[in-house]
Amino acid sequence: MNTLELHALHKSFGSVPAVDNISLSLPAGSRTAIVGPSGSGKTTLLRMIAGFEFPDSGRITLNDQVLVDGRGAVPAHQRLIGYVPQDGALFPHLSVAANIGFGLPGKQAAKQSRIAELLDMVALDASLAARWPHELSGGQQQRVALARALAQRPRLMLLDEPFSALDTGLRASMRKAVARLLADAGITSVLVTHDQAEALSFADQLAVMRQGRLIQAGAPLELYQRPRDAQTAMFLGDAVLLPAQLDNGMANCDLGLVPVRDHSLKGPARIMLRPEQLQLSADAPEAGDGTGCVGVVSDCDFAGNTCTLSIRIATASGAEQLLPVRSSGLHAPQTGSRVRVTTLGHAHVLDAQPAN
Repeated sequence: MNTLELHALHKSFGSVPAVDNISLSLPAGSRTAIVGPSGSGKTTLLRMIAGFEFPDSGRITLNDQVLVDGRGAVPAHQRLIGYVPQDGALFPHLSVAANIGFGLPGKQAAKQSRIAELLDMVALDASLAARWPHELSGGQQQRVALARALAQRPRLMLLDEPFSALDTGLRASMRKAVARLLADAGITSVLVTHDQAEALSFADQLAVMRQGRLIQAGAPLELYQRPRDAQTAMFLGDAVLLPAQLDNGMANCDLGLVPVRDHSLKGPARIMLRPEQLQLSADAPEAGDGTGCVGVVSDCDFAGNTCTLSIRIATASGAEQLLPVRSSGLHAPQTGSRVRVTTLGHAHVLDAQPAN
């Protein structure tokens, strides 16, 4: 069981902390995605796990083996950790087969057998073995880099934004293929990315970093629906943030009455809804139960089968607010039309005080 444990890791460059007191547990066979804006420390954290950087303090263990602590560190080449960088970093002067087999022990015949096995594992045709890296597409190069990382049968796989240089459609297919491959092999993996959608779809654990600190970690759906703060909410996707008054499990806001999960909260608060929780219908008289509000479609961002609408509503303060609402691209209301906005599910309360 290859469980990765990070305990109180700290790393500074000069006077600037790049990683600040981070602790995180990665279960065996799991896929963890680390996300955060540029400069949040996610790549530094990945490089410390790999052994390319060393923490100023803290401890890293893998399967109960101490990789680094205050007394010493296991060299990177002895950690049995695979690493796939952003650009693949293939050796341009070596063939595909030589890249994959680089560092493999044993005689050439044994190497060829393992190289063929790895090519099949990453769904590359055996005929590509003799090609040079520049003769491959971007997706093929990344598959070769993954095969090279898998060659040593690693206990842990580290992926540093490996899909960022690929086209959108290829990124999605590669992400799914790599996730399936790592799951089938039972390899614990860590993906660093700035792409929130990529992280949410790849991982079964999501870790959000900001300014060197771990802000929140957990299941992707949990973080998406219940982020710790407004900044995390907005980083993980479009969000509607509204001031509200809480009482008896309901939030009274500019969208009317919206249910919340915690009935113990009372008083002023800020709530969050995701755009897919907002539903549109033809303008109708206000409901007697106080739910919903009327708005005007001010803009439509068409994307084929779906679109994002901007709905302008009046707020209690007398100002206006634009709400992002996702709709079917085939049946979206026209710009300028009046619509009724209602909500689905519960709003997430970002800040409030329990009732006394």
